[in-house]
Amino acid sequence: MENLPKQLIENQIYDIRNLKVMLDSDLATLYQVETKRINEAVKNNPEKFPEDFYFELSEKEFEVLRSKISTTKFTKTRTLPKVFTEQGVYMLATVLKSKVATDVTINIMRTFTKLREFAITYKDIVIELKNLKEDLKLNKNQTIENTKHIKTAFELLTQILEDTKKTDDKVMGFRVEKKN
Repeated sequence: MENLPKQLIENQIYDIRNLKVMLDSDLATLYQVETKRINEAVKNNPEKFPEDFYFELSEKEFEVLRSKISTTKFTKTRTLPKVFTEQGVYMLATVLKSKVATDVTINIMRTFTKLREFAITYKDIVIELKNLKEDLKLNKNQTIENTKHIKTAFELLTQILEDTKKTDDKVMGFRVEKKN
C-alpha cells in the first residue's frame, strides 16, 4: 500500500462545500477496513473530528455527488455518506493506528499537497492572465488615443497643404508697374 497510484487517490478527492474531501467508503477501501469501522472510530473519538475535519453530506450534496460518480458505488448506501477533509484523513490515521492506515495516509497527504500546489499554480496563471488582459485593454485604449492624435495631425497637415496650395496659386511677390 506504500505506493498507491496518485491518480487513484486524486480520483477519490471531491470538492464539496469548497473543501477537498474524501468519502468514508473510499477511505475504508484504501485502509482495507469496513466503512462502519471508520465511522465507529469517529464516533468513539468525537473530540478529534470537529466539523471542519469530518461531516455528513446533506441530501442535496449526496445527489450532486451521486450524479458525478458511478451509481454502483452507492447501491448499498442506507445512510448519507460522511466525508473527511485533509486534516480529518490525518486524524483518522492516528485513531486507526495500523500500518496500512499510516502508509495510505502518507500517500493521501502527498496527493493533497500536490493538488494544493496545482491550485496555487492555477491561481497564479489566472491572475497573470487577468493582468495581461488589463494591459491589453490599457494598450488598446492608448492605441485608440494615439490613433486620434495621429488622425488630428494628418488633418492639420492636410489643412496646411491645402492652404499652401491656395496661396501658391496666387502670384506672390512684388508687382512692378511700368511707368510711361
